Amino acid sequence: MAEKCNEEFEQIKVEKNAFEPGTLDDELRVDQLCKELLLRFYQETCAQGVDEAEATDLASGADYFIRDFVVSIKQLNIFSERPGIVRQFAGNWYIVNTLEPNGAEVGRHLRGVQAFYRFLYGHGLISLQHLRAMEKECADTAYYESRIDSFWDIKGDGYGAWERECTLRGDRP
Repeated sequence: MAEKCNEEFEQIKVEKNAFEPGTLDDELRVDQLCKELLLRFYQETCAQGVDEAEATDLASGADYFIRDFVVSIKQLNIFSERPGIVRQFAGNWYIVNTLEPNGAEVGRHLRGVQAFYRFLYGHGLISLQHLRAMEKECADTAYYESRIDSFWDIKGDGYGAWERECTLRGDRP
């Protein structure tokens, strides 16, 4: 991939509606579109002077959020400007779907998510307002670490209260 890290890049032309999941076939198609966009993100990150290992970490963090959570779990178009989606990911879904959730790992994912949304903004694919909202959610690492700690502290039937604080239900953060 090193040779691809030195390419000049044109503005991305993306049909945002093509990223709308619906049926299983749609989800598979959208997943492939996301892979292609994430590869472009990786290549441009390398081209900006980020070493390949760090670019891989950023792309992997964004990939986990975009493909596994936004598309597969939330069934959302990745260009939907929905505040609270990172909070749902890092404050709930990541925690309950990871064997040993920890602050360092969620922080790596969030750095990738933040870099990916900056990439999208740099190509005019999301608004500045949405970028700022995503950056703010990604920066709230103390909250996510407290959610991990409180998850480990759940006793008896306390899961329901824990989940309601940062629910995955509906569009609420």
